[in-house]
Amino acid sequence: MASVQWHSRARKYESELHMCRLEVLAVELSDYHPLKAITVTDSKSRRGGRKGSTSSSSSSCSSVAPDPLSLTLDGTDPLSLFAAASETPTLPHSISAGKEEEVGSDFEPWSSKRGEILSRFTTTEKLSINLFMGSDKSKASSPSSAVSEKVRTRLEELDDLEEGSQRELLNLSQQDYVNRIEELNQSLKEAWGSDQKVKALKIVIQCSKLLSDTSVIQFYPSKFVLITDILDTFGGLVYDRIWSMCADPHPLPESFSADDVNDTAKETCLNWFFKIASIRELVPRLYVEAAILKCNRFLTKSGIQETLQRLTAMIRGIGDPLVAVYARAYLCRVGMEVAPHLKDSLNKNFFDLLASFRQVHGESVQNQLVLQRVEIPIYLTLYSPAIHWILQCVAYRAPEDYINCAEIWVEFTCRHFTKREVNTVLADIIKHITPDRAFEDAYPQLQSVIKKILTYFHDFSVLFSMEKFLPFLDMFQKDSVRVEVCKSIMEVFIKHQQEPTRDPVILNALLHICKTMHDSVNALTLDDEKRALSLLINGFIRMVSFGRDFEQQLSFCVEARATFCNLEPVIIHLIHTVNQLAMETRRVMKGNHSRKTAAFVRACAAYSFITIPSLTSIFSRLNLYLLSGQVALANQCLSQADAFLKAAVSLLPEVPRTISIEGKQRSSESFLLDFINNFLSTLLVVPDHPEQGVLYLVRGLLNMVQDYTWEDNSDAKIRVYISALPLLAAMSQESYLYTIPKVDSNETLYGGDPKFIAEINKLCETLISQVLDHLKGLGRDEGVRRQGSLAFSLFGCLLAHGDLRNNKLNQLAVNLWNLSHKHGFCDTRTSVRTLECIKHQAQQADMSHLSDMTARLSLQSRA
Repeated sequence: MASVQWHSRARKYESELHMCRLEVLAVELSDYHPLKAITVTDSKSRRGGRKGSTSSSSSSCSSVAPDPLSLTLDGTDPLSLFAAASETPTLPHSISAGKEEEVGSDFEPWSSKRGEILSRFTTTEKLSINLFMGSDKSKASSPSSAVSEKVRTRLEELDDLEEGSQRELLNLSQQDYVNRIEELNQSLKEAWGSDQKVKALKIVIQCSKLLSDTSVIQFYPSKFVLITDILDTFGGLVYDRIWSMCADPHPLPESFSADDVNDTAKETCLNWFFKIASIRELVPRLYVEAAILKCNRFLTKSGIQETLQRLTAMIRGIGDPLVAVYARAYLCRVGMEVAPHLKDSLNKNFFDLLASFRQVHGESVQNQLVLQRVEIPIYLTLYSPAIHWILQCVAYRAPEDYINCAEIWVEFTCRHFTKREVNTVLADIIKHITPDRAFEDAYPQLQSVIKKILTYFHDFSVLFSMEKFLPFLDMFQKDSVRVEVCKSIMEVFIKHQQEPTRDPVILNALLHICKTMHDSVNALTLDDEKRALSLLINGFIRMVSFGRDFEQQLSFCVEARATFCNLEPVIIHLIHTVNQLAMETRRVMKGNHSRKTAAFVRACAAYSFITIPSLTSIFSRLNLYLLSGQVALANQCLSQADAFLKAAVSLLPEVPRTISIEGKQRSSESFLLDFINNFLSTLLVVPDHPEQGVLYLVRGLLNMVQDYTWEDNSDAKIRVYISALPLLAAMSQESYLYTIPKVDSNETLYGGDPKFIAEINKLCETLISQVLDHLKGLGRDEGVRRQGSLAFSLFGCLLAHGDLRNNKLNQLAVNLWNLSHKHGFCDTRTSVRTLECIKHQAQQADMSHLSDMTARLSLQSRA
């Protein structure tokens, strides 16, 4: 084929666009429409419903509570019960016969709460008290009395316990009441010191009876504190007395067992329990026996456990819920002092409390409140010291029991209360499971707590304003668990955050969370995990907006680049974000660039220019160089645009022939061709550099394409040459197809200068010659299909962009048509439609030369 002279066809883009519009035709409506949505029917059968119900009924863990009032009618007297108790076999979970269990320093003692209760629950109403005046019958027997005399005296004393002379003091102020209680405490000590043990017991009984009285209900918690002080004194005196009796012949060791106790001490201990068992009223009998609970150690191994269970059941017989809750609190207190490991009784007391709480709304309580003119909110506060103490006892050294409970209750708190209460729950969880790093065994429960909070709190300004939320996250010390928690937080944020935010509380917290995810990435991290983390971090970055404070937005991107440097998708997203920021600046300023705005756009360009080389993906670098160059050009930053485009051209030789995609090696040729075509379309609006010569970027690109090592038997280079012809033809037009506002393209710089047009035509002729030479080399059997395809591509390019009034160019087009159809590999349908298009164009006034050419274009098929 002889060489030809290239002449670009003059284009009238607007008229061509008008001619290309689709003709409107009437169509019949039917069920089918090309734009109709496709309905996909799932043929899989739906899964069956879950077996069972979401709520299950659980059987009661204990039998119906015995009526303590009916126990006296079953023919068994309380003294016989105690005698039988001394011979009861050991229970499976009895208290250890060895070292005595004690609470640790991490348990807040009752003494620390005493003062706060006394100062909080006060009254101005008048109080009353019954003082025990004593009786001569209660004097101790002489040591020389006979055994029968001792038994008779004991029985008389028991009858006299509640029949002694009493004096009721009325109209006492609160301070007078406290003073009288202190006097009773002192009288107890004096009676004990003078060996008047029964008198001391009578004082304790009378004081315990006061705990049945709720006539001045607001003072009840303080009364409980004062009375239990006396009970504690009594319990200590009894225990020390029996302990001293065990010193003969040798003192008892601290970790003694019942077998180490002599018979005399045991008899004395039983005697005390017998006296207490004969107390008629429930409340004083329960309190006094609880006061000497520790003395069960002198009798049997299982005595404490059995007594705790029995006393817990006895409290169910107390009708007043306020009196009952404080009785439970006292039983839990003495139980924690002697056997903190026995959790069963503690748990039973707590659940009994919940079961009996409905009594608050009963008629009896309501009438009492009306009588005393106490509102229900004030009344409920009276329960708080007792409930708080019971909960403290139940939760002590329970990281598993406690956290399982907290996991459930946190949902209740989130659903019905505010962030203040949720923050309190989080603080309490931290307090309980931080010691001894107990949180390491509770990661599943802690994760569940986070998920439940995230279910109900979607406003992250509220979430992160909780003082204890981030400290709660710090308990996730295991890397894998911590990352999963951070991912769950980010997923909720991305799903529910409706508006972009600039809240510093949210940004700082989420930056910390995203950095935690980023820092978990190492050489062993799977690509899928990296992609998942990158998606979450990018979702966060998209929701950060500082409005028109573009400089602050850029500063955030700078910080994010340093923070997330190990995740390439995040860096790519940041570069896109900065380019969008530059374009947003242009939109807001409506193209009117001040010096400050121009400086900002150049700063954005600098950000991209220094960041892109850090990427490992070469096509990411190429595409971002091109994108950043386009953005710089749109913002009239010509030197920055020139730098980006030259960097892209210089990077082309580094493109490998194969790249890894989803773990598989694929040819990079198609990706490179796509990039070059995109790059060529951009070059139309890029003005030549005054110091670089005419079409220096086009020439530079084509030189790189010429020198690039393409695959064997590849036509990629020739297709690039063919793709460059439409660009060069567009550059020779008087008015370009598209331009950038306020950027002078070559159409303005050269103004149709003949020398410029001549350079374009010369370059086109060179490219066509390269294509024709390549076509000649494809004449052999294995290359005829490729030859036909390339010939038809070049024919289409000449038809669209060449001036076919030139005879040589016209003849070249006919030759290419014939070559493409020579071996019958050309698609017949495409050929027919092409001929129809040429005939249609030939009807135009200035296109009549196409008529002659059409007559020379024939359709051939392979024989």
